[in-house]
Amino acid sequence: MSKLVTEPTRASFSNLITLYFFATRPAFLSAALAACMLGLAAASHSGVAIQPLTALLTLLLAVLVHAGVNVLNDYFDALNGTDAGNMERIYPFTGGSRFIQNGVLTPSQTMYFGYLLLAAAMLGGIWLAWQVGDGLLWIGALGLLVGWAYSASSLRLNSRGLGEFCVLLGFLGIIVGADFVQRQSFSVEPMIVGMPYALLVTNLLYINQFPDRKADIAAGKHNLVVRLPLELAVWLYLLLSVLVLVWIAVMVWLRHLPELALLSALPLLFSLRAFSVLHQFAVKPERLLPAIKLTLASMLSHALLLSLIMFWNTP
Repeated sequence: MSKLVTEPTRASFSNLITLYFFATRPAFLSAALAACMLGLAAASHSGVAIQPLTALLTLLLAVLVHAGVNVLNDYFDALNGTDAGNMERIYPFTGGSRFIQNGVLTPSQTMYFGYLLLAAAMLGGIWLAWQVGDGLLWIGALGLLVGWAYSASSLRLNSRGLGEFCVLLGFLGIIVGADFVQRQSFSVEPMIVGMPYALLVTNLLYINQFPDRKADIAAGKHNLVVRLPLELAVWLYLLLSVLVLVWIAVMVWLRHLPELALLSALPLLFSLRAFSVLHQFAVKPERLLPAIKLTLASMLSHALLLSLIMFWNTP
């Protein structure tokens, strides 16, 4: 089993604030922040003046939702046994936060904390919707439902081969929501801007499932990596990466994105390198850490580049 950093123990934390903060898997929350930046960039590119207060509140609420979903995912994966039985995990990227398995938090504490985070996001979202429009309620409700249903025992969409679609829809929803808060109406613009990033986030989830494959099979968690033959599952990673490139190129050709947006495809070189590693070591999951890091780099670099390009091309 390969480890990047030491797994958490109760003695690792000097106070409850840091303990609960790290229970949210904060390293992954940058994904929600990047999604918000793309939503704000889409609105700005349409000539909408960005309101700093509502923009900051949007960032906070997106992070709260993402954190709550992360915590509840830990709880439900503890219930089904996939994290406890995961001997090939690459911490902190796969196999959960290990807070329950290592006795840092009990399952009930984890559950209550996850629902508390979502409840706080709901209250903030209701107030924000009162300021910018009821449409935000629909976006928020869909996001919360998808995030909960992803791993909730009653639905377990990630065990039915729908987890990847949930991630795609969830992060696209963050981008649309951030745009809506500024624009105060629905537009196709954030979906055009956000689809490549949503695909890249999906690819991060997807590659993270390779080290977890044996544990997921044992727990009955039948995601796409489990459902597909391993040799075929590897190629789906490449297909998602190619779809990112095709989307950007077509949207530039149709003039829905500025020509400079082509530069945001450069981080796909990281994805291609990651695919090479995955193709070589899919059967040796302990060797996949470089591929996971490269996938994360591709995702965040693309978001940063495209956000800057869209802000730069503001009318």
